[in-house]
Amino acid sequence: MTPTVGFQVETVDYAVQRDQLHGVRHAVFVDEQRVPAELEIDALDPLSVHVLAVDAEGHAIGAGRLTPDQRIGRMAVRADWRGRGVGDALLRVLVAEAKLRGWGDVTLHAQLHARDFYARNGFLAEGTPFEEAGIAHQTMRRRLDGAMRIEDLVQASAAAATVIHYARRHLHLQLRGTDGLLSQPPVLAALRRFATARHDKSVQLLVHEADLRALPEALVALAQRLPSVFQLREPVDPMDCQVVSAAISNDNGDCYFRPMGARIEGELWLDAPARTRVQEELFQRIWQRSRTCSALRVLGI
Repeated sequence: MTPTVGFQVETVDYAVQRDQLHGVRHAVFVDEQRVPAELEIDALDPLSVHVLAVDAEGHAIGAGRLTPDQRIGRMAVRADWRGRGVGDALLRVLVAEAKLRGWGDVTLHAQLHARDFYARNGFLAEGTPFEEAGIAHQTMRRRLDGAMRIEDLVQASAAAATVIHYARRHLHLQLRGTDGLLSQPPVLAALRRFATARHDKSVQLLVHEADLRALPEALVALAQRLPSVFQLREPVDPMDCQVVSAAISNDNGDCYFRPMGARIEGELWLDAPARTRVQEELFQRIWQRSRTCSALRVLGI
């Protein structure tokens, strides 16, 4: 069982909770999205692992399932509970169930409007969109037993948003180059959510002066508005200035690492504290030797 604010998520017995599960799914898929009722229930339901979210009064507000073919599906949250973390909580439990089974990865078919939601939870898009039950979908995959290869800006945006989204209190960004990653809407949205959340947090940015003016205006404005959250330093030690790698890491054991920081290609490590610790130690060594960016006065920070 995963308790959260105002609701909880648990793995349930399909035979026992069948009505509650289908009640949520019918309200979302059939009533809202006009999916034919006969498609909402299928032969995989009795064979799948089901999760259910309930509010403080025990009313079902969200549902999802994990099928034997290693796919997450039937993710549904009632309209009045959307945007309150129910979907994230359902997905966390489903991914945890897949890990318990020793699966190397897990896939899903995301409705196109939900791609950013799954992307910030570590799922990368594969192939081209397709139609399912009359609705456009995208196949997405998350690896569970190692690093995910990041090869283009779309995947990089998803990787960065995931690390930011999963951060608890601390976020570290070691930047190189002017690839435009931080100007991507999913990345900026994740930074904004993290920085404005109601808890103590910090964002430490290591940025070379040559790259400073490439910071997107939206990020600069956010840092100006929240100077107690954002700290920016510039490497000055000759050895530190020669470091060519870049990374975004958090205090949850997640890291998007780029061996050549000016290039977008790299690896996304999720729930990998040992691997992330290596990057964190490098970051902190450079951070302690760095200085507050003098050019920030020009930017007004």
